[in-house]
Amino acid sequence: MKLAAGISIALAISGFPPALAATEQCRFIEARLEREACYQRQETARAARQKADEARQAAEQKPYEPMTQEDAVLAKSLRSICRGC
Repeated sequence: MKLAAGISIALAISGFPPALAATEQCRFIEARLEREACYQRQETARAARQKADEARQAAEQKPYEPMTQEDAVLAKSLRSICRGC
């Protein structure tokens, strides 16, 4: 009992979505207004996830920077100095 509670708390803290959580199936809702409201909820959730992903990607640092013009000139001059060294 304590093990199950500990695991569920750890998953809740880590932000891991529960594996048993089912997504809402809007296409099976027969009432038109309820179905459209369901689609609207899904769209707002998708937009929020997309914004969060874009913000996270923008915050990440690039693993490398592309060669600048000065680096290209330096590399060209070094190639002309040392041929076969």
